[in-house]
Amino acid sequence: MIMFKDRTEAGKKLAEKLKAELPAEKLLTALVLSIPRGGVIVGGEISCLLNLPLDCLITKKIPAPQSEELAIGAVAETGVVVWEEELCQRLNVSFEYKKDIVKKKLIELEQKQQDFKSKASPLQLKDKVVIITDDGVATGATIKAAIAVVRNFSPKEIIVAAPVVARDALEAIKQLVDEFVYLDAPEVFFSLDQFYENFEEVDDKKVVGTLKK
Repeated sequence: MIMFKDRTEAGKKLAEKLKAELPAEKLLTALVLSIPRGGVIVGGEISCLLNLPLDCLITKKIPAPQSEELAIGAVAETGVVVWEEELCQRLNVSFEYKKDIVKKKLIELEQKQQDFKSKASPLQLKDKVVIITDDGVATGATIKAAIAVVRNFSPKEIIVAAPVVARDALEAIKQLVDEFVYLDAPEVFFSLDQFYENFEEVDDKKVVGTLKK
């Protein structure tokens, strides 16, 4: 199992792997699309080291009714919602809960858009090689929502890049994208913080500062 000092180190190592695995010509039309908050720190390092544009795609995890930590889906800034249907069925998640939680998360997303993004700067992804980044992939719900959004913009290719990914999510996501670049897919995966020495919460100010670099 790989341990990262922090998200900055993880981003640098991921940038090195992307540079080694992706043809130089592919990087000419590439941009990094990071998922706040932690994914922006990882994506910021990739953007800096590979000299690529950086943007963010705001998503919100949808928690299970009995557990804030367990994601049963995700909603993106465009309104796209992705559910982990098998998990929802296993937990008997009701339609009413789904409707209410999505409404709540969309309100939160609207606020984050105001915090992180300019209305004058919509996503420009058409014919681009889009590298979606996060600080790790557990259930995969957030990444799947991001992929669904990006696909609507007619990109040239979709690549997912993450330092660590749960094996349960790995194969499912591979089928949705052109490439999935990662550093570790451990057998035992409880939560992302087990792979980082420092996994402190990233504040909004740091996200905005990274996006403006």
